Amino acid sequence: MRLLRTLPTRSLVLLAAVAAIVAAGGTAIAVARGGEPTPPPKPLAQAVHDALTAPEPDGVTARVRFTNRLFPSGALEGRVGSALLSGASGRLWLTNDGRGRLELQSTAGDVQIVWNRRTVTLYDASSNSVYRAELPARKADPRDKAPAPSLARIGDFLDHLAKHTTVSSADPTNVAGRPAYRVSVSPKQRGGLLGSIQLAWDAARGVPLRAAIYARRSSKPVLALEATEISFGPVSAGDVQVLPPGGARTTDLGTLGSGRGGRHDRGQPVRKAAGFPLTAPATLIGLRRQDVRLVGQDSKTGLVVYGEGLGAIVVAEHKADASGGQLGGLPAVPLNGATGHELVTPLGTVIEWRRDGVSYVLAGSVPAATAEAAARALR
Repeated sequence: MRLLRTLPTRSLVLLAAVAAIVAAGGTAIAVARGGEPTPPPKPLAQAVHDALTAPEPDGVTARVRFTNRLFPSGALEGRVGSALLSGASGRLWLTNDGRGRLELQSTAGDVQIVWNRRTVTLYDASSNSVYRAELPARKADPRDKAPAPSLARIGDFLDHLAKHTTVSSADPTNVAGRPAYRVSVSPKQRGGLLGSIQLAWDAARGVPLRAAIYARRSSKPVLALEATEISFGPVSAGDVQVLPPGGARTTDLGTLGSGRGGRHDRGQPVRKAAGFPLTAPATLIGLRRQDVRLVGQDSKTGLVVYGEGLGAIVVAEHKADASGGQLGGLPAVPLNGATGHELVTPLGTVIEWRRDGVSYVLAGSVPAATAEAAARALR
């Protein structure tokens, strides 16, 4: 199918960037090769405790490989490429004071993600675009490090986690030539299309070496970031800095995970403050409405949540403007008199449409048929 071939590259980058930044929190996936050393078996709680109490390295330098199978095979054929959309190899630098830089290299141009404790910046050379966001403020000085939790507290946490998820043991493995432990966590219910999240870390240093996300009933990761080589030692300030070209198009994404300037309510005050007819029925395809709020810098975007857990459906609504939306190049889907445009991935579905002067975006870790039924029921 044609799918993403006509979608603007900058829109696709926005969709992929969040997943890439999340994956960048660790280094990532590699399979132990025969003959490489693995650590001795340990209970999971002990392996986690040892990782948290391991000596912190002065810095990390690594060769990495990023995998992205979110988009259907061939969907980007004939388009300008992006390392975030198709996957790429690259390098990673981390300091011990919260700064880092991830560089993904492709023939279309590199992608650079740079962060510190306050901001994160993404530069995509294929579209000459910069995306900047603030990170949530920290309440305490990050230099005042709390002691690692005790082995008993870690055990209690894992017991609580096991009530809602299936947690594997700490499997000895080898990642990027380093002895490591690997763990997999899978949701027991309300997991949407998520199959599992896998993480591996260095047995001696406690540094994450693997992060991968799997869809249900899939043996290949949808998103993964792999360390293929890694070394420990001081990292220079220049290695965790990059200056985008002066002519790059810049988008400010605000504060990640923040409802700054917004209003949070389940009743009429939010509907009245929205300034447009906010659609928020009490239930949607059998899912109970959990939350209604206004978000964004101008507090004029309505956000409505239906259901719980990873199987929830989220609807964003705002007064339609002159822009054509972000998904206009994707396949059309009929929605009771309106025409929506749909993005289907192994991890979920996004549908965008307009009706009566209001723009809607519905998203959830649900199959396309479920998302379409919810969109048609939202009147």
